[in-house]
Order: sequence, then C-alpha cells, then structure tokens
Amino acid sequence: MTKNDSPSSNLKTTFTAGDRVGVMLPVPVGRYGVSPLYDYKVNDDQVLHLGQFVRVPFGPRKLVGVVWGVGEGDFAASKLKTVQEKLPVPPMPDVTRKFVDWVASYTLSSPGQVLKMTMSVPDALEDPRGVKVWRVADPLPDIKMTKTRERVIEALKDGPPQTATETALAAGCSPAVVAGLAKLGALVQTQQVRERIWDQPDAHHPGPTLSDAQSVAAADLVDKVKAQSFGAVLLDGVPGSGKTEVYFEAVAETLKQGKQVLVLLPEISLGSQWLARFERRFGARPAGWHSDLGQRERRETWRGVAEGRVNVVVGARSALFLPYKDLGLIVVDEEHDPAFKQEEGVIYNARDMAVVRAHLGGFPICLASATPSLESIVNVENDKYQLLHLPERHGGAVLPELSLIDMRTEKLPATRWISKTLESMLIETFAAGEQAMLFLNRRGYAPLTLCRSCGYRVACPNCSAWLVEHRRAGRLQCHHCGHSTDLPNICPECESEAPFAACGPGVERLAEEVLNTFPDIRFALASSDTLTGPKAAEDLIGRIERHEVDLIIGTQIMAKGYHFPMLTLVGVVDGDLGLAGGDLRAAERTYQLLYQVAGRAGRGERPGKVVVQTYVPEHPVMQAMASGVRENFIAEEIRAREDLDMPPFGRLVALIVSGKIESQVESQAQALGRAAPRYDGIDVLGPAPAPLAMLRGRHRRRLLMKVKPGLAPQSVVREWLARVSGGAKIQKGVKIQVDIDPQSFM
Repeated sequence: MTKNDSPSSNLKTTFTAGDRVGVMLPVPVGRYGVSPLYDYKVNDDQVLHLGQFVRVPFGPRKLVGVVWGVGEGDFAASKLKTVQEKLPVPPMPDVTRKFVDWVASYTLSSPGQVLKMTMSVPDALEDPRGVKVWRVADPLPDIKMTKTRERVIEALKDGPPQTATETALAAGCSPAVVAGLAKLGALVQTQQVRERIWDQPDAHHPGPTLSDAQSVAAADLVDKVKAQSFGAVLLDGVPGSGKTEVYFEAVAETLKQGKQVLVLLPEISLGSQWLARFERRFGARPAGWHSDLGQRERRETWRGVAEGRVNVVVGARSALFLPYKDLGLIVVDEEHDPAFKQEEGVIYNARDMAVVRAHLGGFPICLASATPSLESIVNVENDKYQLLHLPERHGGAVLPELSLIDMRTEKLPATRWISKTLESMLIETFAAGEQAMLFLNRRGYAPLTLCRSCGYRVACPNCSAWLVEHRRAGRLQCHHCGHSTDLPNICPECESEAPFAACGPGVERLAEEVLNTFPDIRFALASSDTLTGPKAAEDLIGRIERHEVDLIIGTQIMAKGYHFPMLTLVGVVDGDLGLAGGDLRAAERTYQLLYQVAGRAGRGERPGKVVVQTYVPEHPVMQAMASGVRENFIAEEIRAREDLDMPPFGRLVALIVSGKIESQVESQAQALGRAAPRYDGIDVLGPAPAPLAMLRGRHRRRLLMKVKPGLAPQSVVREWLARVSGGAKIQKGVKIQVDIDPQSFM
C-alpha cells in the first residue's frame, strides 16, 4: 500500500492480476481538495474495473474503497498489499467519480470525505441479506394431519417458498402451526434473497389540464429533456401558479426516455402534500431519501438507485450524492431555501452542486421558486440560466391582498403580541368558517429567560447562546447543541428565589395568548418541535385539509408549498424578526420568507388576506411586500451588492478556527491572519470572535476573505493554508474549516 497524491490520467479502465490500482478510501486524509489514492495489487483471481467497490487492508483495519485509477506511487511492487475482494454492487459511475473530485476541489474538502457521502449505507455494498423461507419437505414425513396442517402444506406445495408469516396468512392459521410443522420435519427452511420491487411511476398517466402559461413553460422544459444536453432553467412563478405541475411534465418525459429523476426539496420530511400530488400525477410514489428513513429502507433505496431499479428519487440535499445509474433530470424546488446549504463536515450548497452534477451528466436542471435567490436572478441576467415565468395563480385564484400594521401605533401591553387589528381580522375569518395562520419564526415559549432580581440570563454552557424555554416540555434548551436543563428554582448569580421571567414570544407563548383570546377555536402548533417526522407532519396536514383546525400557529416550516383552500388569512406576528444582525442576505431572506408565507393565503376559490405586523413599515422589505412589486426591491439589492463587490458579484470565503482551548484557538487565528494573502482584489477581515464565539464546547474565531469579481478563491486559500500548515504549524486540537460561498455568518 502506498500513497498516490494525483489521480492517474491513464485511460485504462480494466485491471487484472498483478496490476497496480489506485484506490480512494472514505477517510478524511489529504486536504484542500487533494486526497491521496492508495496503491494496491490486483489478486490473481480478480478482474477489476474503474469505479469498482473493493475491500482492502488499511493498517489494522479492512476498509471499503473505490478503484479510482492506475496506481502511480513509487512503493515497491513486491511490498504492495493486495485487494482482498470486490464487492457485489455495480461500479460507481464515471460521472459520480468526477462529481466527487469536483466537489472536493471546489469546497477544499478531502475527496475521501466527499466519497463517504456517496457510500452512506455500508450495508448496501454487501451481498443482499436473505430471508428465512419454508418449503415442503421431500419426502413428506409420516405425521398426524389436521385440516389446518393440510392447508399449510397445500399453500406451500405448488408455490415458491414463503416466510412463516406469509404461509400462515395464506393458510389462515397462526405462525405457531407453521413452526410446529417445521419441528416435525414437514417443512424445510432455506434462505432467499428478496430485493424490493418498486412501484414505478407511470410517465403516461394522465395529468391535469395546464393553463396556457403552464403549457408554454412545460413544453420548453420537455424540449430540453428530449435534447438531453445541459441547460439550467429558472422556473419563477408566484405562489399557486402551478410550478410543480410544470416540472412534472419534464419528469414524465425523462421517464419516457428510461432515465432517472432527482427532485430536491428543502424539507423532504414535511413534504406529504408534494408526495400526494406526485402520486396523483404518476400513479405511484417516488423513492424518498432523508434522515428519517430506517436503515433497511436506506439500503434498499441506495441499491435500487445504483442498479437502476429506482427511477425517481425525492430527497434532501444528501440525495444528490446517490450513485445514479443514468440520471437525466434534476429539479431543485424552493431553490432559494437556505436549508440546501450544509454547514458541517463537507460544507457545500446543494443547489449549486446540483447545477454542477447536471453539467457533468450533460442533462437539464430546473430551479423552481416563487422568490428566486439573487444568485439565480443574476445568472438569468448574465444568460447563464434561462427564465420561465408564471405570473398568475392557476385556476383563477388571485394573489392575496397584503397590508402592514404599524405596531408603533397599536400600543400593545408588554405581554401581548397580537394587535387589535389582527385580532378583529381573525374574528371575521373564524366567523366565516375559514382558516387562518399566525406566523412567528421562533420555536419554543420564549427566546430568553432571566432573573427578575439581578437580570441573570440563563445561557448554554456549551455555546454562546441563551437557552430557549420550551414550556410544554418543561425544559430550557439550546437550539445549537441540544443541551437542555430544568428551569432553575434559585438564581445561580444572586441566589434569589424570585421566579424567572420569560422574555419575548415563541410559538408556544403565542398559543397561550390565542387560547386566552379565542378559547373556543381549534388551533395547532406547527414547528420542528411538534412535527418530529413525516408521520406527524402528514397527520397535521390531514387535519388541516379536513378543516379540523381553525388556526395554524407555525414557524418557517409552514411557509413552503402547502396548499389549503380554506386558509384565507395569514398574520405575520413579527415581520421584523429576520432583519436584525449584519448578515448581507438579511433583507433578501426576510422578503423571501414573508412572501412565501403570504402565498399560503387565498389559494382556493375564496380570496385571501395577509397582514404583517412591523415596527419599521418604511423598510424596503416592508414596502416591497405592501406594494406587491418585487422588481424594485430586487434591483436595489442587486445594485447595493454590486457596488460593494459582494455576492453574487464578488466572492466570499469564511475560515473558522475552533478548538476546546481558547488560547490555542486565538493564537492559531492570529497566525492565520498574519499569513493572509496580500493581493490586489483580495481583502481579509479578522480574525475576530464569531457571533457564536463558542459552539458545542469549542471556541471559535472567524476570518473572512473577500474576492473581487473574476478571481477564483480556491487557489488563493489553498496557498494561504499551505503557508500556515507547513512545518506542522496547525496546533493539535485546533481545526480550520473552509466555507466557500458562506450563507451563514454565525
């Protein structure tokens, strides 16, 4: 075994006995986009191909890796260790291996770490597990027969072997009868491999009648699928315009061509309505891919994708790294959503990497949103993306009427958050037999808990954050690391026994006010604390659709894509919440979130109304919401970013230094700052404590590199970090993370 730091450019694709192969292993070795391949010798009885999954010795361990190319190390051939076995799974496609290399190079991550994301289900790489099945013994022993036993023998005699449960069901008896016959030797047990048979979506299944605008957009997408060449399309349509049905036409055409489809959603575990729409359109549900899947389903899906037996996957961002046999279309729904950015491990934006994956595969990608990101809008202006626009709601529904409530004139008491204006609108809505939603993007009961005597604030011991009260659970919780504790009876600072005060509202506290104001209405909380998985979300959606809920009190998870025809009023309790702080995307994201949640109102035959409570009605975001004219706000945002060379014009790279010992983190950050690049068009800010100066018990410092348009930051950062890491200058226990194109500045 030896290291080989550069993948071979040799075109050899098949390796036989005695050949030297370079194997990439899913280990975090190498850095900044370059990872060593490890050389091994092919066994005498083996024939290996590029992309083959193999098991190899690695120190005292045995690891599974992928044949990446010709071995090029200088280690003596006689001392090479041999490949132990090739695994019974299709080789990783060439385009997937190119994608791994590309993502690693772009994000400056170890390719081994990226590879690990494509091998996320180790069980799927092994021989499929057999299940225990029974058949009738031949010859059948002489045993006492009963009518029940005869039915069991009859059920198995002329058919394939079956499990005990299947046999009992067919014979109309209990599994104990089957077990008894086995004990008497009348049944013989064997192992049988059963791969899951997937319901296949029907591309020819009739869909709904499209409007003229939908038909034009759908025809354009279908033509791009037929051409099977790369092209990025931004499908920009107002809420309720039928964007999903438009890209379903492209999905149907892709299936007709025998290719696979990937649809990325930001909240797949909450996409029950989307799944139902897909099933109505294609007669079967797609395969899902998200963190709530059980191990068996993950194994079956991974293997089904690799073997081409799964033709449509709907998933969260990690679905992008499945080993598709023949991918022909990617759709990124709600493409603006920040949930597509992964902030831990390999730091990447799934939307941007999806565009790269489509380019490498030579097929189209559709980015859909009612509030496209500035990056996508600028790409349209620069002719990198094509724009398809749906300006009106489908089926005659009209956009809701939107108004602002100036909270400076409402003069609410300190413990109330629903204005009199909004309260009266809720009364009218309930009286009309319609539904309403109160939107507050803050989980829990209160974001801050303090001592009434001395002002002590209850903070997380692991993070620079206040603990959030969750009164329903009777706990204080950190939303960054998950630490939770009971509310203290005595103040740790002044030892006062005075009760602690809850400051500010979360959705639980808002529910308390609703209960006091409207004691007879049926309301439901909808946040990540209450909707803990697909089943809980599906149950809530069903209750809302059946009008068993009058009022939804929800966070941002209710802002995306839901369609409730009887929901006619949306009240935004705190429209200013996202505008605080120094995030350059604060205004853009606040507008996107408010516009999306406003789009839940009036999607059926009844017109909708939206009211936004704000203390700064003059803010450009609020004026854009009130006027309904997005273009002026977007143009101003673009102009401000361009003047400052900020994304999507210039580029940003964040470097986060972290460790358990603050002095080490500080000295390492200072060393990084002293080694910062000094080139024209590049500015480095910091080091400075991150806004979350401690996270999960690790102290944090940040540096931010700003790069003018036209400059690629990766080579500069690679050179910068090499200067610091040369001579083992990175201290033990200190970690340096690189975030290309950061979305969050915490």
